[in-house]
Amino acid sequence: MKTRRSIFLLGAIPVLLVGICAAQNWRGPGSRRSWGNNSGPILQTEGGDLVNEDTVRTARETVQHSTTTPDWTNAPGFEKDVFTFARVIYKINRGPSWLGWINDYPDSDLNLSFRLQQLTSMKVDPNGRVLRLTSPDLFDYPFIFMAQPGHMELTDEEVPILRKYLRAGGVLMVDDFWGDREWEDFENEMKRVLPERSWVELPMDHPIFHCVFDLKNDKNKLQVPTIHFWQRGGITYRGSEDTRDFHVRAWLDDRQRIMVIALHNTDTGDGWEREGENIDYFHTFSETRAYPLAINVIFYVMTH
Repeated sequence: MKTRRSIFLLGAIPVLLVGICAAQNWRGPGSRRSWGNNSGPILQTEGGDLVNEDTVRTARETVQHSTTTPDWTNAPGFEKDVFTFARVIYKINRGPSWLGWINDYPDSDLNLSFRLQQLTSMKVDPNGRVLRLTSPDLFDYPFIFMAQPGHMELTDEEVPILRKYLRAGGVLMVDDFWGDREWEDFENEMKRVLPERSWVELPMDHPIFHCVFDLKNDKNKLQVPTIHFWQRGGITYRGSEDTRDFHVRAWLDDRQRIMVIALHNTDTGDGWEREGENIDYFHTFSETRAYPLAINVIFYVMTH
């Protein structure tokens, strides 16, 4: 997003408070390919296509593997006065590349951007953005996103940059990590950034759950399973007790502004990424959970 928050707010009030009508370009489920290792800078997406994390700039330049997201344009002269979904590239401490930043990429980024453009009055960048914390462009984007942060390993250079970003008003959203060990690993890394902060669980009466879509259900009714796991067992969690309950936790600054919002024990990004692969998955999880929650989060953090 190349504008500051004050400009963003001019187009941020949603005007369409209805469910999503149909999954775009529905396809039958495909098979997961074997992903590469974590050596970088060349990584492999779930579709088997290669991404050079040293040169990639937008999600649109990477081949999609699940759906085909429509393209769109914004008014001439205002191409930069838009909301941009910005995904952070980072290294992981163990495991293959799919346990890191590239998970659900690029389909989730593009699909969520399209739904924001389609269902709200926001004007949204159709291409998204991919960047490192060390990028000189980081502070142009007040909202950043990390997938699979349970395996994240920040460098000594990245830690103070992220600290400065959050203190300056930026917001980090993280999603798709499960169980106690991944939470503890993520929490330990984040303590390097702002050791004085502690996590609070956002209750269901918090306005973030009601600001656009009125999400009145029990919090676990917002849990989104990874599509492959759901197809095998039909349950939303990972089978172990430490993955059963969905958590929405946050770091708040001294004025109670959300600095970091963590969606734990859920794969909300799969609800964006996989919307066109299985019509039941779309109606059960994408339409009623993944998109409404994401739209609420983005609207709330960009207006508070």
